[in-house]
Amino acid sequence: MKRCLFMLILTLLTTISWAQSTPTLANQHAKPWTYWWWMGNAVNEKDITNLLEQFSKAGLGGVHIIPIYGVKGYERQFLPFLGDRWLAVFAHTVREGRRLGMGVDLTMGTGWPFGGPGVSSAMAAKEWKVENGTLVSALTNQQVKRPAPGGQGLVIDYFSRSAIETYVKRFDSTLARIPEKPRAVYNDSYEVFGANWTDNFLTEFRNRRGYDLNSQLSAFLDTTQTQNSILVHQDYHQTLAELLHDGFTKPWVTWAHRHNYKVRNQAHGSPGNLIDLYTEADIPETESFGSSRFSIPGLRVDEQYEVDRFGTPNPLAMKFASSAANLAGKPLVSSETGTWLANHFQVSLSQVKPQVDELFTAGVNHVFYHGIPYSPPAEAWPGWLFYASTNYGPTSHVWPHLPLLNRYIERCQTRLQRSKPDNDVLIYFPIHDLWATRAKSAGGIHQLEVHHVERWLLPQPFGQVCDLLLKRGYSFDYVSDDLLKGLTVTKQGVRSASGAVYKLIVVPRTVYLPEQSLRQLERLARSGARIVFDGQLPEQAPGFQNHAKRTAELKQIGATLQQLNSVTITADLFSTLGQMGVRVESWAAEGLSFIRKRHADTTQYFVANLSNRFRQNWITLAASGWVSRYDPLANQTDRLPVRKNKQGGVEVFLHLEPGQTCFLNVSPGTAPVTTPASQSEADKLADQPIALPNPWQVQFLQGRPALTASVTVPGPVSWVTLTDSAGFFSGTVRYSTTFDLPGGRARARTYRLNLGDVREVADVRLNGQPIGTAWSIPFQLSIPADRLKPTGNQLTIDVTNLSANYMHLYDRQHPGWKKFYDINIVDIRYKPFDASRWDAVPSGLLGPVTLTPVNAQGGR
Repeated sequence: MKRCLFMLILTLLTTISWAQSTPTLANQHAKPWTYWWWMGNAVNEKDITNLLEQFSKAGLGGVHIIPIYGVKGYERQFLPFLGDRWLAVFAHTVREGRRLGMGVDLTMGTGWPFGGPGVSSAMAAKEWKVENGTLVSALTNQQVKRPAPGGQGLVIDYFSRSAIETYVKRFDSTLARIPEKPRAVYNDSYEVFGANWTDNFLTEFRNRRGYDLNSQLSAFLDTTQTQNSILVHQDYHQTLAELLHDGFTKPWVTWAHRHNYKVRNQAHGSPGNLIDLYTEADIPETESFGSSRFSIPGLRVDEQYEVDRFGTPNPLAMKFASSAANLAGKPLVSSETGTWLANHFQVSLSQVKPQVDELFTAGVNHVFYHGIPYSPPAEAWPGWLFYASTNYGPTSHVWPHLPLLNRYIERCQTRLQRSKPDNDVLIYFPIHDLWATRAKSAGGIHQLEVHHVERWLLPQPFGQVCDLLLKRGYSFDYVSDDLLKGLTVTKQGVRSASGAVYKLIVVPRTVYLPEQSLRQLERLARSGARIVFDGQLPEQAPGFQNHAKRTAELKQIGATLQQLNSVTITADLFSTLGQMGVRVESWAAEGLSFIRKRHADTTQYFVANLSNRFRQNWITLAASGWVSRYDPLANQTDRLPVRKNKQGGVEVFLHLEPGQTCFLNVSPGTAPVTTPASQSEADKLADQPIALPNPWQVQFLQGRPALTASVTVPGPVSWVTLTDSAGFFSGTVRYSTTFDLPGGRARARTYRLNLGDVREVADVRLNGQPIGTAWSIPFQLSIPADRLKPTGNQLTIDVTNLSANYMHLYDRQHPGWKKFYDINIVDIRYKPFDASRWDAVPSGLLGPVTLTPVNAQGGR
């Protein structure tokens, strides 16, 4: 008993430690931030203060300003980007953000990519062409996409150091002059289409690769994948990657740091090695665009979203940013989050949460919503809108309940930001094998984008191995050729420059590997690092110059490696990992996603059930000790039941419904085994759901258009079926009923209210007292038994729906709200937006609604 009491106190102290590590004042980094599109830069101090105060009250930690195209009829209010008036309102924004405990980031330009007025032909993006038998430069003529008024112009050459150095001078003479600084400057994903050259490319190529590219022009132009063509294209891509890194990323970061700005960079989409490019940033940023195809029951995906066109989010792509951060010791990993989850006016909070949870399991800990358009508070509904859904702002139907999602994210990110990576495996990214394949992007280059991983990541042995590692429950990071140089070996394993330690390095089945990189692996192996080659040693050195000689050197290094005890070549990677003591979370194979981290002496798991395969089971964690569970949705900590398994190990009982998440914290010590008692017949009956058979009253409350109908129905039902006009209603409707607890059953300590299908958010009261708000799948709330009466319980559920049904009416009556320049408003297929033809979407409480007793064993 004393031991149990001691461990209980230890658990409480651990929980208190976590709480104390969270500042009592708002932690701006732990809270979600948002993209904030300044429409036409038609902004003013009064409205900025009003909006920032609303953002702060809702629980946002900061804003990322992106000047963008404007609104028709407001031309006189447009402010020239970086002009004196613009700088004044920007300075006001930073000051007000500081007052409210909010941060401010800034895109270095308008729209995207970098470019605009002042970008001359010499600075602009280039492509190669052949003239008179030689390679020469030609302009791509790509213009800045979605520019703010006055921001039109050519996109810069991202392979040219002189172009970026000239480009930032505009900010030296404007932004740098004011004392109010953004926290970070930002570069969007690489969307410089067709750009594959720079004016001095041939000189750089000769200096870096040792030969004249024109001397191998026939191999460069060959698309039949001959050996020489492959080698020359590897050299070509290697040069592009180095120029992007050395010519754009490093000079830009150097400039930003000189002015005390941090750098947020979206490296994806570029033709470079994403790991190296992300590593240069203070805050590497990935992207979650569209809806993942989770098998969570009840999770809706917009049927009009075109997967073939836009792709779906993938955690393996996200891990390029988090791996770079883990290896380089960058505490924050951000994400552009929730872009085009569904059509305008049709996105629910229950769709957002699983996408955020997937990001967390991939190592992201600094969420940016995409996003909120600047809309003057006086502007009539629906306000100013950005063409790309999703809108998280004050004019959105999600706004009244957005603080619930914000608090959930803040609780999660507080823990994720204050813990360190705890991964066992470093897996080498063989980019030269990718460069040996035919490119599928514009300009004949490999653009490593997050949207279509099926084009470049998943087909490669690297992607296939990583996919298996993820699904089988291994924790890993990626490592590049360049980052191999910074690894050292300690008694604990392979150590990165940031102090992250890994048990071993895995080299997936690889054909081409630079001899310098194999030398680095030999260096590490001689120091005791365990190196595992999946299936084979690499066969060739990449690149054309002295290929045969360098390949011979590569094979000689490989022969040396085979003689070292710390090197393994295996035909069965996963058996080898098991023999080497690599930790595996076997329960991940049941459909659970997770990330494992460490906080002081505690191992921390974030676990997300993003499938329909797991609900409850006994699981064995790779970490051992005293296990507590923290529910970030309910903000509750509990101790889990523990038992010994047949092998003598310890198992914990985890109940996690599809759509739910939790933190499992494993503290030092031996958890007391709590063998569950056998259930009595009364207990078994108590586990059965209790139906609510009485009629329901349905009453329309506040919304658009105003309705006052009140009807009685046999059970929960979509309100759009109740009256002719109900299909246009957007707002809140009250569902109420009464029920008795059935007699003859053992009383449970807690009951679970299962609301079934909710469209979209349900505020619940029982016997006049608030129980909570259900806004995510599964729509469940916990009710303490003492809140229930034996008879005459009154249940009231106020449900708020989407704004889609009202927009169906509004777009017919007021089509003039679509008054934006550039692309105006489009639907999810990028066609002109037209809600007038929409069908009414189900709204309200669809049920079934049941009450489930939770037995004392914790099994339900």
